[in-house]
Amino acid sequence: MTNETWGRVRQELIKAVGKNNYTTWIEPLEFRDLSDGVVTFTVPTSFIGNYVSQNFGDQIKFQLNMTGTEVKRIAFQVAANSPRRPAPAQHSEKPAMAETQHDLPGAPLDARYTFDSFVVGKPNELAHAASKRVAEGGPVTFNPLFLYGGVGLGKTHLMHAIAHELQAQKPALNVLYLSAEQFMYRFIQALRVNKMMDFKELFRSVDVLMVDDVQFIAGKDSTQEEFFHTFNALVSANKQIIISADRAPGEIKDLEDRIRSRLQCGLVVDLHPTDYELRLGILQSKVEQYRGQYPNVELRDGVLEFLAHRISKNVRVLEGALTRLFAFASLVGKPVTMELTQDCLADILRDSDRKVSVEEIQRKVSEHFNIRLSDMIGPKRVRNFARPRQIAMYLCKQLTSRSLPEIGRRFGGRDHTTVMHGVRKIEELITTDGQLADDLELLRRALEG
Repeated sequence: MTNETWGRVRQELIKAVGKNNYTTWIEPLEFRDLSDGVVTFTVPTSFIGNYVSQNFGDQIKFQLNMTGTEVKRIAFQVAANSPRRPAPAQHSEKPAMAETQHDLPGAPLDARYTFDSFVVGKPNELAHAASKRVAEGGPVTFNPLFLYGGVGLGKTHLMHAIAHELQAQKPALNVLYLSAEQFMYRFIQALRVNKMMDFKELFRSVDVLMVDDVQFIAGKDSTQEEFFHTFNALVSANKQIIISADRAPGEIKDLEDRIRSRLQCGLVVDLHPTDYELRLGILQSKVEQYRGQYPNVELRDGVLEFLAHRISKNVRVLEGALTRLFAFASLVGKPVTMELTQDCLADILRDSDRKVSVEEIQRKVSEHFNIRLSDMIGPKRVRNFARPRQIAMYLCKQLTSRSLPEIGRRFGGRDHTTVMHGVRKIEELITTDGQLADDLELLRRALEG
C-alpha cells in the first residue's frame, strides 16, 4: 500500500462519512505502513485513534480492501511529535484560538422555544418551575439543574427558553448553550491545534453553561475528563450549569462515577410522558398561532381530541402533524375534518399506532384493580367489577382500532350500546374523579410503554 492508495481511499471516505466527520476524524490520520495485513496510521492523540477505531474502523478497512489491499486489522500509533497546523492569519488582537474555537459560537437558539410558548401540565410543571427559577439569573440555588426525559417531551424547549430569558433579563451574563457533541468537537479541535489552554479558558469564563444531550459524552474518556474539570471549575466559581439528557444520571451507561455523582448533586427533574390533557393543550396553543397564518382554514370538532389520543409519545411529531394538516387544508381549500386528517396523516398515524390488543387491556386492568379477568368480562354487575369493566372498554376505544360491536363481543358478548354507555360514563367521571383520572393515566402509560 502507498500514500497514493491512501489518498484515493480518503476521497471515498469523504463520501462515506461526510465532510464534517472526515475533517474532524479522518484527515488527521497519516499512513505509516502495512505489514502482515495490519495497516498502521499515525494519529495526533490516542483519543482520536480510539474514536476512529470504534466509529470508522470498519469503513476504512472496507475501502482499503476495495482497492485490492488485503487489510485484516487497523492499528493506530500516537506521533512522537504531532505536527502542528499553522495558525491562521490574525486580523485582531484575539489569540489564534479565536479563529479555531471562538468562531464556533454556542448552538443557535430557536426563537419559537420560549416560556410563553411552553404549555405547562402535570407531567412537566416541576421542570418548568425549576427552569423559570434558573432563568431569573439570581443567586445559584441548585447546581446543576438536570432535566431528563424522552424525545419530544420539552427538554430542549426549556433549555432554549432559559437562554432566551437570561439574554433578555441579564444581557451582561456570558451564557453558552451547546450540545454535548459540540463540546466534544471543540475539545478535539483544541487537541489537534495544541490550544487546550484556550479551550479551558473559554469554558471556564462563562457565567451559565448549558449542555444538551449530555449522554453523548458517555464512553468518551478524554471528553469526560475535560467535562469533569470544567464542571468543577464552574461550580467552584458559583456559576450556573444546566444539563439535559434522555435519562437520569444514574441510568446513563458508561458515564464515569465521579461525573454521575456531580450531576446528581443538584436538582434532577424528570419530564414525564405527556398526558392527554397536556397534549390537547399543546394542540390548542398551536391552533391559536396558526389562526393568523391560515385564516381561512376551518377546524372541525373532534380533530384535536383525535390527534391528542393517537399521537402520544412525541410532542414534536404531534406539532408537526398539526402543521401538515393546516398547510394541506389551506392548499386544497378544504376544512380540516376527521376524514381529511386520516388521509393526510396516514403515515404518522400508522407509525404512532399503539399495537395494543383488547386482551392486553383487559389483563392490565384486571391486575390493576386486583380482580379476576373472568369476573371483569363476566355477567356480574356489582360495582367492584362494573367500573373496571367500563374503564377497560374506554381504553379499548381509545387505544385500539376495534369497533364498538367488536369490543362488546370481547367483553362477554355485550351489545355495542353497553360499550358506548361505559365509555361515556368514564368520560364524565374523568373530570370529577381525580383517583379515576390517575388510574387511567397509569394504565395508559403501562400499555403504551
